[in-house]
Amino acid sequence: MGEQALASRPLVGIIANPISARDIRRVIANANTLQLADRVNIVLRLLAALAACGVGRVLMMPDREGMRVLLSRHLSRRQGPDAALPEVEYLDMPVTARVDDTFLAARMLREAGVAAIIVLGGDGTHRAVVRECGNVPIAGISTGTNNAYPEMREPTITGLATGLFASGRVPAAHALAANKRLDITIAGEGEVRHDIALVDAVISHEHFIGARALWKTETLGAVYVSFADPQAIGLSAIGGLLEPVGRHEPGGLAIELAAPGEGRFALHAPIAPGLLRAVPIAGWERLTDGVAHRVRQRAGIVALDGERELVFGPQDEVTVTLRERAFLSIDVAACMRYAAAAGLMRSGRAPPPRQPQHSPPQPLTELSTATTKP
Repeated sequence: MGEQALASRPLVGIIANPISARDIRRVIANANTLQLADRVNIVLRLLAALAACGVGRVLMMPDREGMRVLLSRHLSRRQGPDAALPEVEYLDMPVTARVDDTFLAARMLREAGVAAIIVLGGDGTHRAVVRECGNVPIAGISTGTNNAYPEMREPTITGLATGLFASGRVPAAHALAANKRLDITIAGEGEVRHDIALVDAVISHEHFIGARALWKTETLGAVYVSFADPQAIGLSAIGGLLEPVGRHEPGGLAIELAAPGEGRFALHAPIAPGLLRAVPIAGWERLTDGVAHRVRQRAGIVALDGERELVFGPQDEVTVTLRERAFLSIDVAACMRYAAAAGLMRSGRAPPPRQPQHSPPQPLTELSTATTKP
């Protein structure tokens, strides 16, 4: 196939974290783990759906945990249900089995011009992709421990929605949604550090990162959330059960916590699957787009989407800023509604479909101009 024809084919990226859902929260909460074969099965379902939408080529992040080997066995058969799956190419990159792999893969997929990136992982994996993917929309599939950002949905449907958008059959005005994030800045003597969180930034009294997963509520000083669902699992559930904030609703929430036995009241929240803890609440207030909120605590750790990431001391000033319209995602439900109304999945003789009647969301050509420099 010539270079021009190859370039015209829809191109989708896949980043699958092969070791998500293996942190300490899985042990203390008696939650199950997702086996490697299960992850490969998810990818196969995605590929089948993408193929049905005309996507013939996929770029994927390599790994050294065995996903590539198992997936290659299926793809090499080229018979039965695997006969028409898209061509899978792996990014030419070093594999370290650290989050750096996800950062690099997201950058490479963005530079390769993929129409969208499908992400398999928890909140931390999705955060790592968003940090580097720029304006490329993501589609999330939940395979982690705490999953407030990626919604629970059958991968086949996520693949269909992504494929319909990537092939141009669902326009961006109907297919894409703008999302909030939290920007974290730590300004010290001669150094300024930046990072982001998609769902929650939590301030802990601890002074060492140690095991990255955060689950001891008695060590927490404050919780900042971009959105908070009362049905969520994780530290954002504290906000969800206190004052819910919708995923696409303006604003966020800043919650000050108290020492055990103190505060205005204790809130019982599911901070991990099967793990509920009483969290003493001192007070809370709303976050507004673009307005920096100064962290009161003078030393500790900032955990981003459930994982300890940044250490700060008395000389540092820490601020958390909510950003509206910060990154794009595939709105799976909206894509499938459009596909149904426009008859995109029909073939053969059928009555002409009606045109979609619902109003499209706001144009997504302009995202927040605020940027981070991790």
